[in-house]
Amino acid sequence: MLRLIAALVLLGVLPFTASCVRDDQRVTIAEGLPRVKLVNAYEALTFERPLWFGHDGVSKEHVYVIEQAGRIYRFENKPDVASARLFLDISSKVFSNKSRGGHNEEGLLAMAFHPKFKENGYFYVNYNTGDARNRRSVLSRFSLDKKDKGIADPASEKVIWDFQKPYGNHNGCCLLFDKDGMLLVSYGDGGAANDPHDYGQNLGVWFAKILRIDVDKEENGKPYGIPKDNPFLKRAGAKPEVWAYGLRNAWRMSWDGDDLWVGDVGQNKWEWVVIAKKGGNYGWSLKEGTNFFKEGKPADEITPPIVEYSHKEGQSITGGYVYRGAKQEKLKGLYFYADYQSGRLWALKYANNKLEKNGEVLEKPLWGIASFGVDAENELYACTFNGGRIMRVEAAE
Repeated sequence: MLRLIAALVLLGVLPFTASCVRDDQRVTIAEGLPRVKLVNAYEALTFERPLWFGHDGVSKEHVYVIEQAGRIYRFENKPDVASARLFLDISSKVFSNKSRGGHNEEGLLAMAFHPKFKENGYFYVNYNTGDARNRRSVLSRFSLDKKDKGIADPASEKVIWDFQKPYGNHNGCCLLFDKDGMLLVSYGDGGAANDPHDYGQNLGVWFAKILRIDVDKEENGKPYGIPKDNPFLKRAGAKPEVWAYGLRNAWRMSWDGDDLWVGDVGQNKWEWVVIAKKGGNYGWSLKEGTNFFKEGKPADEITPPIVEYSHKEGQSITGGYVYRGAKQEKLKGLYFYADYQSGRLWALKYANNKLEKNGEVLEKPLWGIASFGVDAENELYACTFNGGRIMRVEAAE
């Protein structure tokens, strides 16, 4: 994610908050799809590299935003909200783009609230720690403060796992609970380029995978359990946590019913979207989307993406959501996804295992769409590095 922009920023070619999109650039709206606009959702609020937006499943009045450097904010979900309260600050632990030797893709990257958050106050985060010589990825559980339920207790951290990774890029990460209460975790292929260690098709490692664990159990000396229906439990040499594989750098996943939508960041020429299934193989690094990338024989049949786009249109996909809110009738049932570098925004309609429509829906691209999220009413928002704003996705007249 964000690789081209990071290089240009470091070289001083681009100012950090500048748009790569010309003021006069326009795109053609796809026929049969609604034109959309991005509206500043909270005029008084800006954030430093906001990477996640969402709600806790309990309060309909509040939402949360992650800043990459290691802070989480909680605030009222009102357009005129004046301020955001610091919910958790672990920036002293987080190795990020602000740390010496930190990579543009490292930091506090993901958050998920326990399905029983109302009862137990648990939520989970994934972040990078360590230093340039010892890069590590940490999955942890935190709890609410016992005296003030509006903030988290930094001292409540329970580390689920902490493992070393070889490079600074391709960290994933997304955290989602499924309908059975199991936690899904996505990780990239370990980093560098071209999958140098061939992790993509190797079921014996966590890299380039979606993992699935039971956080309500502790077994075999680990602070989590293995779901009995995970797909590779009987596969020799496979990690039992693996749920799906062959994903280069899954950057944002979302549920729509039983469908797990995933935006996967490509390498040289392509970006793509898949609907991930239990046991699925999505091809990396034998395939880049539907296209040949490296010699080899897959252990399982490769499932092609739902849609892909070339690097003539963008260079770093941001996976999104199927709109299921009530306020934007024209957007219902459409999956929205974007490209961080080019600022383009697409919508697609997928039904009966078939792509029915796909095309651009944002007339003027907006550089820096780093993540999507929804509030308690399933209204759709986008986190942007372009001014640090949270934008609401709406149908345009």
